[in-house]
Parts: sequence; C-alpha cells; structure tokens
Amino acid sequence: MSSSTDARRARAFLQHVAEPTNPVLARYIADVGPVDAAHRIADCSAPADVLTESRRDASWPLVDTNLQTAASLGGRFVIPEDDEWPAVAFAGLSTLAPNGDTYVGPPVGLWVQGEPRLDELAAAPSIAIVGSRAATEYGEHHAAEFANGLAARGVPVFSGAAYGIDGAAHRGALAADGVTVAVLGCAVDVGYPAGHVGLLDRIVRSGGAVVSEYPPGTPPARHRFLDRNRLVAALTTATLVVEAGRRSGARHTARLAYTLSRPVLAVPGPVSSATSAGCHQLIQDGTARLVTSVDDVIGVIEEGNDADTAPETGRPCS
Repeated sequence: MSSSTDARRARAFLQHVAEPTNPVLARYIADVGPVDAAHRIADCSAPADVLTESRRDASWPLVDTNLQTAASLGGRFVIPEDDEWPAVAFAGLSTLAPNGDTYVGPPVGLWVQGEPRLDELAAAPSIAIVGSRAATEYGEHHAAEFANGLAARGVPVFSGAAYGIDGAAHRGALAADGVTVAVLGCAVDVGYPAGHVGLLDRIVRSGGAVVSEYPPGTPPARHRFLDRNRLVAALTTATLVVEAGRRSGARHTARLAYTLSRPVLAVPGPVSSATSAGCHQLIQDGTARLVTSVDDVIGVIEEGNDADTAPETGRPCS
C-alpha cells in the first residue's frame, strides 16, 4: 500500500472522528501526522483528551465505503499530500489563532465533484459572492448580474449553493458559460438544499465544481454552514456581499476574508432595507469597499491579494 493511499484513508477516517473544526483533533493531527493519528484513535492508544473528543462510529470499512461512493459520483477526495491541494489558499488559515473553542484552520481533506483542480482555482483571480437566503428581487438581480459579468471575464464565482443570493450567483455565472464552485455545509451526495439539486448537477456538468469537507452521508447543520464560510473566504481572491442582515453568515464570511487580508466588497441597497443593513455596516466600519459595477470588482481583484488591499482604517466586523 502506497503512502499516499495510507494518508488518504487516514484522513477520510479522521473526518468521522470529530467535526473538522475540532481544535483537539487538529492539534493531534499536526503533532503526530494523519496516519498515526488515525490508527492510534482507532486502536484507542491516542491521548485521553483526543479519545474523549472522538466519535465511536468511525471505522475503516466506512472509510472505504466513502471513497467508493465518491468515485461512483465521479468525485475524488483531495488531501494536503496531493499536488492538487490549494496549500497557498489555506496557509492563512493555518496561522489564525483559534477563536475560543472554534478552530479556523484548514480542512482535513476535501471531497470534490467536477473537473477543475483546486490548486488552479485557488491560484487564479476569483470571487466569492455571498448574501442573504431571504434575498429580495433587488439582491438576486444584482448577485446574478455581478456573477454573470465576472464569469464572462473569466473570473470563477464561488458561493454556498443556498437559496437566495448564493443560487442567483451560481445561475448568473452559468448563464455566462463561466466557472462556478459551490462549497457545501453538508456532504456532496446529500442533495441539499433539495430545490438546488438540479443546480448542483448543472454546475458540475458545466465545468464547475462542488466541494465539501464533510464525508458522504453527512447531513447539513447550522454550525457546518458557519464552518464552511472559512473555506469560501480562503479559496477566493475577494468576497462580495450582496444583501446581508446585521447578523448573518455572509457577514461571518466577510469577517474571515478581512482577517485573511482578502478584499471585502459590498453592494449598497435601499437605506430602509433590513436585508442590506449588513452591507451598509460593512461599508461604514471600513471592512468592505462599496462597489456598484463589475469594473469596480475587477479593479480590486487586479490589485492583488496582499494585506495592503485592506482599508487602513478598517477593522473586522463583529
């Protein structure tokens, strides 16, 4: 058995041990490596704190079933030991300190459907378009328009496949025959949300990708969508927020992108609109730049992805 196969099976096993953002598991994998970590957890020789955090349903037969399921769907399990791994994109996550008990580091591995290579997607200029699920017609229109214009100019569009702004962004990119990537808060085989199963299939058929850090069969959960946001922020050059409440997942993605020194952009809305209040707050506190056109976004993306692109007077949103 090759070492790459060992690492792949080990990381697939570790995804069943605990949620991917579990700080205890993350530290243990970093200390002993994925292969030793998996085998020591499996035979109960790992430290007590690690075993306490470990689920008892993790098993090697389940790992093999997962890998077979992914292959049957035309997918693959990409790990840090692969050339395809987007190491540069996730480097910033590795340097961020845990926020209390929440680990914000890179994933253990990623399940991918679709032809695009993750390393190539992460190396190219790209945009995350995020926003409210309860979007208005105004928000969905502008999300689709921005996505369409950017995709037509060769910029891959990332989003989370949710209803509202996410779905509009994916559809706008597809209408331009562009590349779009859906990053999920559940497994790629779960079919969630149900109303977007056809959209997810179309994304893959059209040359895009569906990505998840959760093994086959993992259902959606609120905390998984929040954990997913760090991947959306890390894998893209900039994040564009189109409609977001004052407390929302989109603002969470924006905060993470800002902390990673990635440009954050926001589309203004009607001053009386609660669904645009988060965008206005991001602009007011200096976290986001106000944009009104595709050319505005292209200009920011072309500036690059270094820390100087963040507004000097800005601060991460709460």
